[in-house]
Amino acid sequence: MKEGLAVKKVLAFDFGASSGRAMLGIYDGTSIQLKEIHRFSNDPVIVNGTMYWDILRLFHEIKQGLLKAKHESDFDSIGIDTWGVDFGLLDKDGNLLENPVHYRDKRTLGMLEKSFEKLPKADFYSITGNQFMEINTAFQLLSLKLNRAELLERADKMLLTPDLFNFMLTGVKASEYSIASTSQLLDAKKGVWSEKVIEALGLPKSIFASIVASGTKVGVLSDEICEELGVKKCDVIAVAGHDTQSALVAVPAEEDNFIFISCGTWSLIGTELDKPLINEKSDYYNITNEGGYGGKASFLKNITGLWLIQESRRQWIREGHEYNFGQLEDLALNAKAFACFIDPDAPEFSPAGDMPSRIQDYCRRTGQIVPETVGEIVRCINESLALKYRYALEQISDCTGHVYNNIHMVGGGIQSKQLCQFTANASGCAVTAGPVEATVLGNVALQLMASGQIKDIAEARRIIGQSPDIVKYEPTEKESWEEAYMRYKKIIQK
Repeated sequence: MKEGLAVKKVLAFDFGASSGRAMLGIYDGTSIQLKEIHRFSNDPVIVNGTMYWDILRLFHEIKQGLLKAKHESDFDSIGIDTWGVDFGLLDKDGNLLENPVHYRDKRTLGMLEKSFEKLPKADFYSITGNQFMEINTAFQLLSLKLNRAELLERADKMLLTPDLFNFMLTGVKASEYSIASTSQLLDAKKGVWSEKVIEALGLPKSIFASIVASGTKVGVLSDEICEELGVKKCDVIAVAGHDTQSALVAVPAEEDNFIFISCGTWSLIGTELDKPLINEKSDYYNITNEGGYGGKASFLKNITGLWLIQESRRQWIREGHEYNFGQLEDLALNAKAFACFIDPDAPEFSPAGDMPSRIQDYCRRTGQIVPETVGEIVRCINESLALKYRYALEQISDCTGHVYNNIHMVGGGIQSKQLCQFTANASGCAVTAGPVEATVLGNVALQLMASGQIKDIAEARRIIGQSPDIVKYEPTEKESWEEAYMRYKKIIQK
């Protein structure tokens, strides 16, 4: 502990697409320790054919986290990070008009093409610099405009998920920069909502809240919450609300030009730039520019990640086979190498359902060996993800003009040693894996920076880089992976 510095404790809520948790961050001036306070599932609910987030249940879980943290220790602030793009609509009294709809809901089908009728694709990208994905906020709102205009007319504000939780805690309506940048409605170069895009899509300008910088104090815990739960007043910090950007804060990189992979339900691979990179080449490759802490730009690709494993496992559980992730990895180790590949981003892999059957259908359709066993399917997924990372890395390198020799992998996905080694083999780069809890550590670090306990992001990364769970993987089997990559490109480019 630094002499004269009291231990600082902050509470981080981290929401993923399938679970969430409350973690106490304890900083003694030298290192950050994490203690899990509360963990809960995040299960979408389908009603009348629409997939919703159970937002009230999730807010109940935030309250449970606050109660448990209260009994554990006093804490000075709260920060919340979540997945991107989804939102809630509030009326003028602050009431939710409906439960937020899940990004995997089918309401956005066809919305990309309809948006390009209103704003040419090239113009759209030149403003937002975002990778075009039907799940993005812009296309969800366009769906409402075209099919449920009365709901938008009743809305006073649109708040993306972490901003919505911050509002529920404080009563303050504000949009944090990093989460706003996932919406495809932000002017990437100016860092403000794009009036041109909003007008082209016919959306009401009044629903967009003022944007605040990542790491900004957005308010304090409301009197109502404090009285209900018996907790003390504390600051609520708008950390990097998009979990990817919180994770990026915790990437223990010492070099200026580095590649990161935030590996969870989604895999996000990219690099950190001083300003957005938007040109014909990045448009062609459909690379996104996200806003990060300190006004930095994350130049990255969104790739379907562990969703493929997670959804396959759910199917096997439905069939009566309760595999844990360690067992799945062991089965994959004994399966034949390079038997078959998939494009993780093929549209058939996006919805929930029988993922193993879809993988088999994809391999059959593309004239490959069809994986039959659980181990063969898991190995197909892991090899395909590693090869897709290389594919995206080459596109990023082509745009930036940099050659990258080291990849920083963070997040829950690095618990798969096979995926980490495959990533090193496929890319030919050394892979530095860790920390596992990058998103929470970034959330905590941003709270500590907001209070002045940590000076800047360089100091935060240095502190986090001392974590004992960081492992390095060197590439092996170069020739066989090179041959596999040539085959892979032919399959996904058909």
